[in-house]
Amino acid sequence: MTHPPADPRSTPEVLAVLAELIAIDSVNSDLVPGGAGESAIADWCAAWLGERGFEVARLEGRAGHPSLVAIARGAGGGATLLLNGHLDTVGVAGYDGYPFSGAIETVDGIERVVGRGAFDTKSGVAAVMVAAARVHAPRELRGDILLTLVADEEFGSTGTVEALAHLAGTGVRPDAGIVVEPSALELTVAHRGFAWFEVEFAGVAAHGSMPEQGVDAIAAAGVFLRGLDGLRTRLESTPPHPLLGHGTVRVSTIAGGTDAATVADRCVLTVERRTLPDEDLDVVEEDLRALVADSVAAVPGAVGAVRRHVARAAFATEPQSTIVATVAEHVERVLGRPAATRGEPFWTDARLVQEAGIPCVVIGADGGGAHADLEWADAASVVALADIVAGTIRQTCR
Repeated sequence: MTHPPADPRSTPEVLAVLAELIAIDSVNSDLVPGGAGESAIADWCAAWLGERGFEVARLEGRAGHPSLVAIARGAGGGATLLLNGHLDTVGVAGYDGYPFSGAIETVDGIERVVGRGAFDTKSGVAAVMVAAARVHAPRELRGDILLTLVADEEFGSTGTVEALAHLAGTGVRPDAGIVVEPSALELTVAHRGFAWFEVEFAGVAAHGSMPEQGVDAIAAAGVFLRGLDGLRTRLESTPPHPLLGHGTVRVSTIAGGTDAATVADRCVLTVERRTLPDEDLDVVEEDLRALVADSVAAVPGAVGAVRRHVARAAFATEPQSTIVATVAEHVERVLGRPAATRGEPFWTDARLVQEAGIPCVVIGADGGGAHADLEWADAASVVALADIVAGTIRQTCR
């Protein structure tokens, strides 16, 4: 899919900013031990925004993971628009070529900006920075433009949590928000939630020649796995969400036993559950606890436990909301066709923005290779995204 450039005058600036962002290693060190983290890229963005009249606050509740809250003040009396994008990327092990290039290359007639984070989501960060600076420069708005450029979206989303807490503490309440994530310039109005659980079974070790003297933790885990099959069948038997399909459940890791000649006294599984907007995370956990209870009942003497690691609810916004309609209007203006809507199987910080009481929508550039060995953004779509965001700012904050 290709997109026509919107305003040719903006092309050098937004793509130049994108190239600068890609050139800065911002691999999330929580995700990849030893990663560079977000300090250097936060420094660059803070300086760039400060030079253009933004008030910039640096938040760093965890060392090495700073986030920025930047405000361009309007004259007063207008609405405040939040623009949220993440500064961190996944790792670069196995990347095909130099991961911090930012070069523009042409493949099959399409100009692509390449490098880790180009698609996910430094293209979005570049677009909102350039759009906000462009609209703020004439000092004609009544409302405020608010950017939250955050750390740690790829792992724990602590950056957006910290930024939203900062806004709440200072009494700033945005009227609407845009979260930038890859979407091929379509409007993401729903995405799944997720939860990661550790399920542990404990038994009693015994010599493998006399298994009756032990309690096999792996046997209990086997019953649990069969129970998950039943849960999966139940999830898939319900009517699908129109954009998200069905919820899912799977085991991502499993470990148990000590050697071939010993009855296993421990088995630990990591369970991932992807949820729909109408699913309650506490109920999701109770479903797993019920399966564990059934499993230990089937293996006398076994003990089971469920521990929730991370859980984030699903996102769904009203397709007829003002922010969705406004962004859709500017998508149609820039692309010359009606805006398409979509749902995503993955999670984004949009849910946290929504939980803070801020109506929002997700949109981002076109491209490919997110988390893969060659990542790129469609250059024309990045230019178009900046124009879409700029138009939305003008209309919202006027």
